[in-house]
Amino acid sequence: MSKFINYFESMIRSGLGAPILLVVILGMMIVPLPAFLLDLLFTFNIVLALIILMSSIYAKRPLDFATFPTVILIATLLRLALNLASTRIVLLEGHQGGDAAGKVIESFGNFVVGGNFAIGLIIFAILVLINFVVVTKGTGRVAEVSARFTLDAMPGKQMAIDADLAAGVISQDEAKQRREDVVSESDFYGSMDGASKFVKGDAIAGLLILFINIVGGLFVGIVQHNLSFDIAMEYYVLLTIGDGLVAQIPGLLLSTATAIIVTRVSSSNDMGSEIFSQLGKPQGLLIAAGIVGFLGLIPGMPNFPFLLMSSVFVGLYYYQRKVSAKKEIEAAKEESKPKVEPPKELSWDDIPLIDQLSLEVGYRLIPMVDQSQNGELLKRIKGIRKKLSTDLGFLVPTVHVKDNLDLLPNEYKIMLMGVPVGTGVVHPDRSLAINPGQVFGELSGEKTTEPAYGLEAVWIDSDDVDKAQTQGYTVADSSTVIATHISKILQENAHELLGRDEVQQIIDRVGKKFPKLVDGLLGDNLPLGTVVNVFQNLLEEGVPIVQAQTILETLADHSLITKDTEELTALARVSQARYITTALLNGSNELPLITLSPGLEQILNQAVSTSNESGQLSIEPKLAENIQIKLSSIVEKSEMAGESPVLVVNPGLRRLLAGFLKHVFNDLPVLSFSEIPPDTNIKLIDSLG
Repeated sequence: MSKFINYFESMIRSGLGAPILLVVILGMMIVPLPAFLLDLLFTFNIVLALIILMSSIYAKRPLDFATFPTVILIATLLRLALNLASTRIVLLEGHQGGDAAGKVIESFGNFVVGGNFAIGLIIFAILVLINFVVVTKGTGRVAEVSARFTLDAMPGKQMAIDADLAAGVISQDEAKQRREDVVSESDFYGSMDGASKFVKGDAIAGLLILFINIVGGLFVGIVQHNLSFDIAMEYYVLLTIGDGLVAQIPGLLLSTATAIIVTRVSSSNDMGSEIFSQLGKPQGLLIAAGIVGFLGLIPGMPNFPFLLMSSVFVGLYYYQRKVSAKKEIEAAKEESKPKVEPPKELSWDDIPLIDQLSLEVGYRLIPMVDQSQNGELLKRIKGIRKKLSTDLGFLVPTVHVKDNLDLLPNEYKIMLMGVPVGTGVVHPDRSLAINPGQVFGELSGEKTTEPAYGLEAVWIDSDDVDKAQTQGYTVADSSTVIATHISKILQENAHELLGRDEVQQIIDRVGKKFPKLVDGLLGDNLPLGTVVNVFQNLLEEGVPIVQAQTILETLADHSLITKDTEELTALARVSQARYITTALLNGSNELPLITLSPGLEQILNQAVSTSNESGQLSIEPKLAENIQIKLSSIVEKSEMAGESPVLVVNPGLRRLLAGFLKHVFNDLPVLSFSEIPPDTNIKLIDSLG
């Protein structure tokens, strides 16, 4: 027996169980079956219905029995096939009476209905009404509504899962499992909507099969076998009713199982425990016992059963009171116990990663970053990121916005790698009038300094905006002020925002279009870190990396000659000469240049030879002061003439001199002669010396 069970289990696990069962069902519809085999199959059908019913009762949630719609379909086909097989044998052998169609049908025809076909018809009709009108119809409606509500709620459930995942409440695996459960739930209730139609159709089919079998049996018995009407009624009607009851009782069980599944609510307990815990409230039991006991005391009423039920419910009341009191005592003991949580082991998750770029705001500035309150700042920041990413040549990281109660209510702070790099105070209900350098009149308001460029400004009311613009002021709202400050900090610190991941993304994008260029670039020939340093140097010196292909080609051409980052940066700047000078011309026809006198250039060249190790230009303090004074005079005179001068030096001096002058003349470009294309129109405005 154990070998047979093991063989049967292995056949099911191999995937052959379902196809073989369907072939058997099809064969039952075609091949005539003997009576003893019908007895076995009818018995199996009843047992199968009971198993399905018990499984639905003990399922803690509908998805625990996810194959229920398929099981209902197979059980319905099996029962209909048995109806067809039994109809065949009843019509062929029914004239012999008795157990011509098997012992099971005979027993249900005689024992269950007492051999009276009229009672059998009534019982069968009642079973059909119960199954079709009450159970099946209600089940179909519940399944339809559940399927509709489940599908409608599916997007909301998915969003709730994403929100829990983003908040860190659940892990990635838990979110994946919940998404699968949501999809399975929608598929299940959609299938149950159709499965309820199987059950409904089965109930209708049972009624029609009974009518057809009675008419057909009387015709066969009277016409073909010359039986009298009474005998034909006794033989065929009883056999038909027995056949119908054998099929209808399992059908009622399956309908009940379907109703239980579609009305089941997910719970950690089985259905019996849930019903008893929710239905057996002590107050309800006591009231019910009192009403039944009162009825049992009225003369003429069935006193014994009423009083007996009253006593039973009183006993249940005291039992439930005892159980509830015990639970309350246990709950009180648990609450009184000190909750000692074991110390959590320190892990990498306890060390937060610092945001590359973040904006912290005081509580009065929160509406500016809240889209539900029509805050515009996030849109402005997104626009700045998009423009700078296009201008600089790499994807600028996201600016993480958060509130900080330690700040003043109207204060904001811009953080770069966790370090404050900019701060300011804005007034969301007012506008900032900025003095660009030449205005016609003064404004009344709170005088301040524009946080990004340090210009004189005044906070004015909205009523004075037109007046301020008429007088030549540049007026901006608070969102624009903060966005401008962020834009300036991003441009000044772009080299700190570019890392290995961003450079690798640039190389991969170039490699898709120019694969031969990238194939031999990295590795032992040129480490990725060197490429990163070159890109960072270019950004620090104000040279965008939008022409990444040209820069990478330059690095590939010279990587076998030198690996020095500074030399490679200088070569990359030369490759970007036209781009650099075009940006400095700014629509002008000539590039105004400041050169070094031969004497000063010779002194600086000698200083460079002693500055290679330190990386800074080492010159005498008095000479440095004279250079700054003279250069300031030249730059100021040029700017008054409406020109933006450029200091041009020999390639060996450019890097160190640019670093030396950066602290004094932040906006003065320093180029080498090799970085100016030959076709550029130049204008020599002065010589420093």
